[in-house]
Amino acid sequence: MGQAANLPCWRGESYITELYEWFRKFINECPSGLITLHEFQRHFCDGTVGGESADYAEQIFRTLDKNGDGVVDFREFVMAISMLMEGTAVEKLCWSFKLYDKDSDGAITKEEMLDIMQAVYKMNVAAALTQPNEFTAEECTNRIFVRLDKDNNAIISLEEFIQGALDDDWIRDMLECDPRRVKVERPLRRDTALGTHG
Repeated sequence: MGQAANLPCWRGESYITELYEWFRKFINECPSGLITLHEFQRHFCDGTVGGESADYAEQIFRTLDKNGDGVVDFREFVMAISMLMEGTAVEKLCWSFKLYDKDSDGAITKEEMLDIMQAVYKMNVAAALTQPNEFTAEECTNRIFVRLDKDNNAIISLEEFIQGALDDDWIRDMLECDPRRVKVERPLRRDTALGTHG
């Protein structure tokens, strides 16, 4: 805490604007530089779809809270958002793996993936953030597991997760966490949603 964040090189005005809005929101809502789970859920959910995103927000917070102390500081927040917006595919997938690995044991079970998929589906449907998916959360989880669990041991390792997602655009799109899909209040246009990848 208190250290300057090492941010990636700016790659365009859109990236700068989006990143600035995330930083501004954090500082406005949490001037102490720290945010608790309750505060994160309140601000995250207000920016998306109320209670429908509470489960997803909790998992994101858990992933952001690297030391498990129950608070996320500004530096943790800045680094995660920067990486999720401009990091490499592997960096993003490593972060997403931690999101799905709820018990942090280094492997994702079908139950863990389904929990996150259900939370994402519930949030996306309520907010109309994405086009309707042809699969249910259960079907999506089953499809991902068939493609990623190469050794058929009923868990997905980090290596299987990354390699499978890099080899399959549909899986990668389903598994990557993209902060641009979350609405952030802006000073002049409060209903504007962050853009998506082109």
